[in-house]
Amino acid sequence: MSSLNNTIFTPSTFILVGIPGLETAHIWTSFPMTLLYVVTLLGNCTLLFIIKSERSLHAPMYIFLSMLAVTDLGLSMMTSPTVISVFWFNSTEILVENCLMQMFFIHSFSIMESSVLMAMAFDRFIAICNPLRYTSILTSSVIAKIGIAIVIRGIVIVFPIPFLLKRFLTCRNNVLSHAFCLHPDIMKMVCSDHMVNSVYSMFAVLSTMGLDAMCIILSYVMILRSVFGIASVEERFKAFNACVSHICVVLFFYGPMIVLSMVHKFGENLSPLIHVFMAYLHFLLPPAVNPIVYGIKTKEIYKRILRKVHQNRVNH
Repeated sequence: MSSLNNTIFTPSTFILVGIPGLETAHIWTSFPMTLLYVVTLLGNCTLLFIIKSERSLHAPMYIFLSMLAVTDLGLSMMTSPTVISVFWFNSTEILVENCLMQMFFIHSFSIMESSVLMAMAFDRFIAICNPLRYTSILTSSVIAKIGIAIVIRGIVIVFPIPFLLKRFLTCRNNVLSHAFCLHPDIMKMVCSDHMVNSVYSMFAVLSTMGLDAMCIILSYVMILRSVFGIASVEERFKAFNACVSHICVVLFFYGPMIVLSMVHKFGENLSPLIHVFMAYLHFLLPPAVNPIVYGIKTKEIYKRILRKVHQNRVNH
């Protein structure tokens, strides 16, 4: 089954691609890719350990941060294994069923991460605009329900997509653009009528990430109105500082995602390197950067990490 064949066929496997044109340099690229994966695992596991072991961090803000760390771990563990296989071992072939399964989990975790970022924006909105009712609004049962809703939403929305793709999957080409399976990438290869899939995927994006982004923007509009109503400059700075970490994480997540969507939609004439770079930037970088941002910018977490490091040195 040649990927260069112009005849329409139903593929049994897809060919994953590392960095087009730089195949000979994959062994060197594999080191930063692996390092990124290790940083993701260590950073998010450290966050989860610190939050779990410190009772003073069992507050709504840190519980949502734990949810973000879990989704980051899930997203990284769904993408990095095939990336490492391609770059380290040149293992580029993947069964269609496995590819569709990977695609399902990647997009499910992406939607979950978007939902968590929206929940964190709501948390900041309540903390700044209605601080006296913060603990009464964000109770343990409410947070648990939000967490369950996030998981169900991510799974249910993406669940039909692999089946729709499998139904219409006839191609002239079985070579993907990345080292992992993404829905827009597979959709570009489908030769049969895929209007239903296109409409549903558009609905899925708009009803999840599109809606989440609008809610996050609205939350910060309300936060800004509340902050500028504060007379004290010091209090304004304190309120803004409480949102800096979340704003950075939101920009890291939505910025590359928007650019990647535009590249897939309108960038047919762009270099394949642009497609690959933006995909890696969106799916591999945020899970590694998020725990670093929160670890450095959140004073309570930073202090406890330093305390744990000091305790380990004393014990040894």
